[in-house]
Amino acid sequence: MDKVKVIFQDSDLLSLDKPAGLVVDKSNTQNEDTLEDILVNEYKIKLERGGIVHRLDKDTSGVILVAKTKEALENLQAQFKDRKTKKQYLALVHGLVETSGKVEGAIGRNPGDRQKFTVLEEEGKEAVTGYEPMGSLQFTGDSLQEIFSDFNKIQFRKLSTVNYNLFTLLKCFPKTGRTHQIRVHLKYINHPIVSDETYGGRKIVRLDHRWCPRQFLHAAKIGFYHPVSGAWMELESPLAEDLKEALERVKG
Repeated sequence: MDKVKVIFQDSDLLSLDKPAGLVVDKSNTQNEDTLEDILVNEYKIKLERGGIVHRLDKDTSGVILVAKTKEALENLQAQFKDRKTKKQYLALVHGLVETSGKVEGAIGRNPGDRQKFTVLEEEGKEAVTGYEPMGSLQFTGDSLQEIFSDFNKIQFRKLSTVNYNLFTLLKCFPKTGRTHQIRVHLKYINHPIVSDETYGGRKIVRLDHRWCPRQFLHAAKIGFYHPVSGAWMELESPLAEDLKEALERVKG
């Protein structure tokens, strides 16, 4: 198992830069080679779940917080529950998003597919996600030709018909912490995340995977109060290399 980069650590807490593909904690379907295993075996953290304070999806990269003591864990968990923390993600989405906004839609399991989540206003749990566009992007003609070099004229016309060549890089600010929240909310407003196999749509994701290997979602920054000193802290994770390369391709 590759070494996971440390962003910050002291006697009370640890922050790691989680790579995509690493499952955070054990489950019925994944009981080894998780971040929890790394924390227990390499960092000797004996707390429940290895001291993990919050989750990131398997294919989401970025900053994650871990407590080293029971007191720190309880303090940080309370901050998340009371919404004292501030989280910022980067997401590349399909379509043009021109203005900042907020999605308020309760989230629950999709009745038609229990592996997915969806907006369920009556039965779901409260969920709020703010977003802010950083800029629109599109492939140059040369880039498009290179990525879809095997396409014929009819297939290129189909790309144009579905406005495939238009994307927006967003900063996302989840106020709550529901499973798949950002992914579900962006799908809900018809701007699914690039290469999101669960919520992006099979045909579109097949196109996305030609230039972006996994869902373009990165936990870029987290702000919180230190569990012992009470000082406000902000920790950051630079955009992962695979997503950086994908962004360069769409920039042309």
